[in-house]
Amino acid sequence: MKDLSDYRKSYEKSELLESHLPEDPINLFHKWFYETEDFGGVDEVNAMTLSTVGLDGFPKSRVVLLKKFNEEGFVFYTNYNSEKGKSILQNPKVCLSFFWPSIERQVIIKGIAQKTSENISDNYFASRPDGSKLGAIASNQSEVIPNRAFLEDKLHALEKEFEGKEIPRPKYWGGFLVIPHEVEFWQGRPNRLHDRIRYTIQPDYNWKIERLSS
Repeated sequence: MKDLSDYRKSYEKSELLESHLPEDPINLFHKWFYETEDFGGVDEVNAMTLSTVGLDGFPKSRVVLLKKFNEEGFVFYTNYNSEKGKSILQNPKVCLSFFWPSIERQVIIKGIAQKTSENISDNYFASRPDGSKLGAIASNQSEVIPNRAFLEDKLHALEKEFEGKEIPRPKYWGGFLVIPHEVEFWQGRPNRLHDRIRYTIQPDYNWKIERLSS
């Protein structure tokens, strides 16, 4: 067994102090997101880990791409008939996490997922490249298939079918909006005394801000 106990680093790039906190977590997320993008070293700043509880009762995490965020919450798109789609429709409590090692930051979001409106899903689907549109139609996401050629053959057939035509969004594909209930910001600090600030939504829709021990 490989011993990883000597894998260590000192976190010294920034700090997270109460004196610099906005009243709501979306403003702080916005600041961190674009600071990370400007800092560089992350290929896809919008890559996030989505954790759900599956139909089998087990949690499962996978990386998806954040496509929009605002005061309402965080939006991503998927096949509603996929494993994650079915999991969310059965249990809408989900967790999103962002890890940006280049700037020594992490954000963890607990929230409730709900389908976006058909209009929002239509508009985003229309903005995608044709290849991505056809890929969404060709793939019965999470279903067992015999081989890769099976997918490629379906895609080639769809390319011929929709050549020169508008490609409509399939009804089983669309967006989820994750409405945050708790957002934790983690900033690496020296000696493992990391900064952890948690925002929790209150019944009056204001945010309670607390510091957590590292």
